[in-house]
Amino acid sequence: MSEHDLGYLLENNRAWAESKLRADRHFFARLCKVQNPDYLWIGCSDSRVPANEIVGLQPGEMFVHRNIANVVPHSDLNCLAVIQFAVEVLGVRHIIVVGHYGCGGIKAAMENRDHGQIENWLTHIKDVYCRHYETITAIADPEARANRLCELNVATQVRNVAKTSIVQNAWRNGRTLRIHGWIYSLEDGILHDLGVGIGSAGELHQVYRIFDETGE
Repeated sequence: MSEHDLGYLLENNRAWAESKLRADRHFFARLCKVQNPDYLWIGCSDSRVPANEIVGLQPGEMFVHRNIANVVPHSDLNCLAVIQFAVEVLGVRHIIVVGHYGCGGIKAAMENRDHGQIENWLTHIKDVYCRHYETITAIADPEARANRLCELNVATQVRNVAKTSIVQNAWRNGRTLRIHGWIYSLEDGILHDLGVGIGSAGELHQVYRIFDETGE
């Protein structure tokens, strides 16, 4: 594919920029000066789940990190760097882990076959599947089984975010910071709060706390 094949994307961009300026001639000038979002979105790379758009936010209002199946591994320096920048530099007050039903990464993790390089990444999801294997396999419908793993994966990643020293140090310093777990339905475009949020180190098992209740 030549660069000329993508000309329509550049045309779309120009039309978008012009529409922003028609609505607000200072839009880009203001956007250049500061980035001050209250939210960090950690979501799936799936092209059908555009973070800003589905929550009605404008550029500059949400910091976004996306990967296959919205996973937060403790060894992923990319994800950890995003969390650190969002918390310590941008000062976000909410970190939202967002999964979605019908996730291809989740479905692949449930299959007993080699997916190549991505298999190493899917192991993080397989760990969640293994931990809840009996609960998931007790569900008769295959789609419902996959959807349940989507939800359990979100809950696990919420805890993984909370376990980081980045988040716990923010709490120790008195920061108001809450991690949320949401799921998105491709069928109707609606987000649902899974009720697995964490807002303090006290909500973690004591094994994962890096300071005690007195802040030491």
